[in-house]
Amino acid sequence: MRRWLLSTLLLLQVVASTSAAEQQILEADADETTATNIPPGAAETDVVQGALHAWSPYQNGWELVHEAMTELRKIKTPLYRKTKKQIGLFGSLFQYAMKALPSLRVSAPPQEHVAPVISGPLLEGVKLLQESADQNNTDAIYLLAQLNFFGNYSHPRNFKTAFDHYYRLASYGNSSAQHMVGLMYATGLGDAVERDQAKALLYHTFAADAGHTRSEMTVAARHLSGIGVPKSCETACKYYKRVADKGMAWYRSGPPGGMAFTPEAHRLSDEVGGVYGEGASVVSSGIHALKASPNSDAYAAIDDVIEYLDLMSQKGDFKASFNLGRLYYEGQRGLDRNVDLARRYFAAVTNMYWRAKDGRAVDQPKPQLEKYASKAAGYIGRMWLRGEGVRQDFKLARGWFERGIKHGDAQSQWGLGMMNLHGLGIPKNVSKATELFKASADQDFSLSHVALGALHLDQGTADDLKIANQYFEAAARWANIEAQYYLAEMIHHGVGRDKTCGMAMAYYKNVAERAEPLVSSWAEANQAYEDGDYELAFLDYLMAAEQGYEKAQNNVAFMLDPTQSRFPLPSWVKRQVPKPSLLQNSALALIYWTRSAIQQNIDSLVKMGDYYLSGIGTEIALDKAAQCYTGASEYFQSAQALYNLGWMHENGVGLNQDFHLAKRYYDQALETNEEAYLPVTLSLLKLRVRSAWNTFTHGRINSIQDEPSPKKDWSLSEWIANFLQEDNMYYDDVYEDYFEDTITGSDGEPLGEGFDELDGVLESLIILGLIGAILFLMYYRARRQQAHREAEEAAARQGQQQNGGVGVAAAQQPPAAPGQLPRGLFPQPGGPDFAGWPAGANVGH
Repeated sequence: MRRWLLSTLLLLQVVASTSAAEQQILEADADETTATNIPPGAAETDVVQGALHAWSPYQNGWELVHEAMTELRKIKTPLYRKTKKQIGLFGSLFQYAMKALPSLRVSAPPQEHVAPVISGPLLEGVKLLQESADQNNTDAIYLLAQLNFFGNYSHPRNFKTAFDHYYRLASYGNSSAQHMVGLMYATGLGDAVERDQAKALLYHTFAADAGHTRSEMTVAARHLSGIGVPKSCETACKYYKRVADKGMAWYRSGPPGGMAFTPEAHRLSDEVGGVYGEGASVVSSGIHALKASPNSDAYAAIDDVIEYLDLMSQKGDFKASFNLGRLYYEGQRGLDRNVDLARRYFAAVTNMYWRAKDGRAVDQPKPQLEKYASKAAGYIGRMWLRGEGVRQDFKLARGWFERGIKHGDAQSQWGLGMMNLHGLGIPKNVSKATELFKASADQDFSLSHVALGALHLDQGTADDLKIANQYFEAAARWANIEAQYYLAEMIHHGVGRDKTCGMAMAYYKNVAERAEPLVSSWAEANQAYEDGDYELAFLDYLMAAEQGYEKAQNNVAFMLDPTQSRFPLPSWVKRQVPKPSLLQNSALALIYWTRSAIQQNIDSLVKMGDYYLSGIGTEIALDKAAQCYTGASEYFQSAQALYNLGWMHENGVGLNQDFHLAKRYYDQALETNEEAYLPVTLSLLKLRVRSAWNTFTHGRINSIQDEPSPKKDWSLSEWIANFLQEDNMYYDDVYEDYFEDTITGSDGEPLGEGFDELDGVLESLIILGLIGAILFLMYYRARRQQAHREAEEAAARQGQQQNGGVGVAAAQQPPAAPGQLPRGLFPQPGGPDFAGWPAGANVGH
């Protein structure tokens, strides 16, 4: 029995050794294992979902890989972060003055062709990895490729060698290597291979079908924009949904409320006011210009803001303490999250309101201290609930939430609602949780919107689905990643929403891109850029750009942009570090300007026009330049594009030479951006001189003409209507600001609103009274005229009778015409008395 058992064990050992020697394919689990062997700070190329598998030494040469990693860990990589604090006006002037001073240095030309020499632990580690790779150890092959591509441990970059290693490993089915091969075919980095978008899509598809997350995003982005493949919303939506599902699973794997992370995606050009600089780019001019007062902190560096708030906090300012706590708790780009400091500042606020001994509120708190203390209590309770910086304790979390709820804090209501919903430290109570969520949602707290939406979504009725959709849309306004995922699912499956591919794909794309720590290299890229390693930053931005991040595409193009000043200083006067060869690729810059412009970046579209106009990275194509400028100038978005169109019309470059159209575009550029006053004014001055000379010499170019003013003959009714309308507009504009602060009654409504209706009634009554008075006076005057006339006639008849001339008078009286009506109260028009009646003739005579 023992002999049989021993023979069986020996046979199994031989079979295992034989299979290990023949093993040359590393599946997805081996890819994840390789990621664990990458040193800290090295750029990752794959995403691991779930638990990592332990490293398994079943390949030949694994001992050599272990020894190589031991040697590489001996290399100390300098880690530092540059401060973002601004140096101020005088510091900037001093730096510019130092740059302007002649350096008068004598140096040899750069020798980039000389290969750097490696030595020490790096050399030993590379030798061990190469020896292991000769035995077909996939980990060694992958690490050698990473060293040559990213330059880890100060290893010189060699993209040709890196491609050979990646290509060799990709043939074994390694999805990480397939992703990198697709990246190099898509970009042609270092001229290792020629750009081939078809091969790039092929390798990315292989990697995506194997579950490689970054390749899934890349394939989705290519089908969305039609890069090397026809556009397909359905295919893009399918791959973006895969990534969004992984991102949401990662987000929900965190503590209650989801994973906490700081967004890192941003544009490098925004730090200098845009691609064209402050005031000339779309992001910093016109309606997008930052219009803050000089005393605002909008222009301040984060270091200055924290320093000021800390000073005010030490003086007892509870608002400053609360704002510092929020800054450290939420974090932002350039400021890492520090929950310990955040809890200290929040505790400083709560201690001002609640006594530490008995927890009772102070007798006479400062104004608004109650509000800020309740909010700080909500944050402290959230830390205990999630176990951030402290041991997770539901009892303490409940105590802090109850403190905040007493004063109506929305976050405290949400936190206690989550504890009731999931039974965290207390019995489950869905009805109470719903009440708390509704109270919090009434204060527009996004997490409560999501919780209520999920509860209504689970009911499944038509009314509940409608309410759930409303809650999710309310939370999506605050860029809540879970709400956007719910909306994407509802639209994609047609649950409570119309099934629309484009909208579902947009939500899935947003969710996938928001899960930055899981799917992208943004953090590594930003860190490398701040440390001054622009080549490594470029590579990391390039990987994110291939995944479809518009901001990364803009960063890649911005770093590769070769355009400089038209009047550069001589090299012996200005100290200028030569640009690395990796960052000298105008054709690649045009590619990423184009991809950024496809995603609605106006400045990138204008840059495309500049490249086509000047033939940078491509052949001169004036028609394409005009199309780019025209597209960017729609709705008066880009003053730069309008100015360029005016220049093209003025000089007849790519467009018909027309001075009148040139002036029109220049005027529109100034109307779009007031900061373009100087260049537009100078250009218009030159244009008017050229137009005058063209008119004087009878040239064939269309000169500047006065714009015809439209004239219209108005009728009397139209003139009165326009006059009244302009009069109302004048009074509305002028006097509206004077009566904004009206007196309110006990119900909170302005007293003037009721008076407006009363004024209208009184005006109507006054007008009617005046009309009645005028009619009465006219009637009274006519009666007086008639009475006076009758008195004169009676007096005349009496005199004739006394003088015996009655017969003569009767003979002189003309007889009345037959059928003639009595004259009445007013004389008839055309009669002898009509002309004197309006002026009151014969009255009083």
